[in-house]
Amino acid sequence: MASGIDELRQQYRRMLEIRRFEEEAARAYAMGKIGGFLHLYIGQEAIAVGVASATREGDYFFQTYRDHGIALALGMTLEAGMAELFGKDTGCSRGLGGSMHFFDPEVGFYGGWGIVGGHVAVAAGAAFRSKYVGDERVTVCFFGEGATNIGGFHEGLSLAGLWKLPIVFICENNQYAMGTPMSRTSPLEDLTLKAQGYGMVGDRFEGHDVSVVKDRVKTAVDRARKGEGPTFIEIETYRFRGHSMSDPAKYRSRNELEERKKKDPIAIVRQRLLEAGVKEQALLELEGEVDDAVAACVKHADEAPPAEESVMWSSVHAPTMAVPADRLPRGVVRVEEGSDA
Repeated sequence: MASGIDELRQQYRRMLEIRRFEEEAARAYAMGKIGGFLHLYIGQEAIAVGVASATREGDYFFQTYRDHGIALALGMTLEAGMAELFGKDTGCSRGLGGSMHFFDPEVGFYGGWGIVGGHVAVAAGAAFRSKYVGDERVTVCFFGEGATNIGGFHEGLSLAGLWKLPIVFICENNQYAMGTPMSRTSPLEDLTLKAQGYGMVGDRFEGHDVSVVKDRVKTAVDRARKGEGPTFIEIETYRFRGHSMSDPAKYRSRNELEERKKKDPIAIVRQRLLEAGVKEQALLELEGEVDDAVAACVKHADEAPPAEESVMWSSVHAPTMAVPADRLPRGVVRVEEGSDA
C-alpha cells in the first residue's frame, strides 16, 4: 500500500510541475518573453504522467506541438523546457525549436511535431526499427482527434496493423480540433471504431484519473512489447485553455468550461492522496517545492544565453557537400557561408 501511495505522490508532483510550468509559460508569453506559438497542456496532465508511468526507459515517444507535458513527464528538466520556450541556448533544442519542437532523446522524447498528423508515419517507422532489430522497445505516438482524418494517420496505422508493429497510438481527444467540435468534423463519435479497419485493438476511456490512464495504457504497451501488435487508444480529455495563447476560446461557454473543471486531474489525485492518509501539510510542502522549482527554471531561462547562430549552421542546415562546381545540378549555385547571396 505504501508503494502505491509513493507512486501516487510522485505522479502528483509531476502533474503539478507540468501545471505550474504551463501557467508560468503563459505568464511569460503575455510579457513578451516567449515568441511564436504556445500550446498549453493544462487539463490534460494525467495523460502524460499516466503514460510515462506505464512505459519504461528506452521506449520512443512522439507528440504533437502540444508537447511540453509529455516531455516533462518523461524526465526533461524544467530548466531545459523553459529555456527552450525563451529561445535560449540551454534549451532542449538549443533555443531553435521553441514551444512546438521540444526534443530530448535522452528521455526517449523524439519531438513535438508541428504538422498535424505528419509524425504518425514517422512514429510507425521507429516501431518498425524496433521490430526489425528486436530491441523490445515500444513506440508511443500521441495526436489529437483532428489528426484522425489526415493522410499520415491512415498510412501509419495501416502499416502498423499490417506488420504488427510494437506501437501504441494515443488520440488525446480534447473535444475541439482547434476551435471546431468533433461533431462537425467526424461522422463517428467513437474514434476507436477506426482501429478495426487497421486490424488492431481499440480502447476508449476518460483521461482524468492518472491511475486509470496508467493501467489502461500499460495493457496496450505490454501487448505491443510481447509482439501482439499495435493498439489505437482514444483518451477523452479537455483542455482548460484555448487551442493556443492567441485563442480566446469563445466557441465554448463558460458554463461548459466550469463543468469540465470539476474533473480537474490534479484535484482528483490530490483528493485521493488525502483519502489515502497523506496529511494536508505534507501536500502543501510538496506544492511549495514545486512552486520553487518552477520559479527557479524561469529565473534560469531569463538569465541563460540566447540561442547561437553557429548552432543553426551545424544542426539546422545540412553541411556543405564537397561537390566540384562543374558537377552541381543545373541551376544550383553554391553559396558560401557568410556571403551576402
